[in-house]
Amino acid sequence: MNEFIAAHWLDIVTTILGLAYILLEYRASLWMWAVGFAMQALGIVLYYQKGLYADSAMEFYYICVTMYGFWRWVRGNGKSKETLPIRHFPRRLVLPWVLIMAVIWGGIYWLLITFTNSNVPLADSFTTALSLVGIWALAHKYLEQWFIWIAVDIVTSVLYFYKDIPFKASLYALYVVIAVFGYLKWRRMVKSTY
Repeated sequence: MNEFIAAHWLDIVTTILGLAYILLEYRASLWMWAVGFAMQALGIVLYYQKGLYADSAMEFYYICVTMYGFWRWVRGNGKSKETLPIRHFPRRLVLPWVLIMAVIWGGIYWLLITFTNSNVPLADSFTTALSLVGIWALAHKYLEQWFIWIAVDIVTSVLYFYKDIPFKASLYALYVVIAVFGYLKWRRMVKSTY
């Protein structure tokens, strides 16, 4: 048992932080950003060790967007002292962000097959590209960010079980359930603000 824990300690710690993170996101709590920062810093090491190079690199982006998201949520809309309200993803941004995600996916896929020994370049690049959009949408407190995370979480759960990261894989499976309830909660919250 001690050998198992020693081999998976980083997976266990980031899983605990990840659970705290998603529960704080569900509540739309600012503390989510602090917990996310710690989880992402440790995630860089975990994913690199497991050969998930795109996921490892993505954590650097997450750290930057985490700082931006915290600032954005605290700053609000810039016109008042209130925190940023939950709102809908603007329709005018859907096509540009789908195209951006597709280009990023293709670019990361090419990098992985060209410069790494990744044996899961398609899934690794997909979850990374979609996550880049998801964290941006979360930083802007868009309700529909939950749909992005549901797709990411399903694919990531399968990928992490395959890569022998069982605790994080289980966490991402749980994330799917929490994301569904998170969407419903945020939808009620957005309706109550109008």
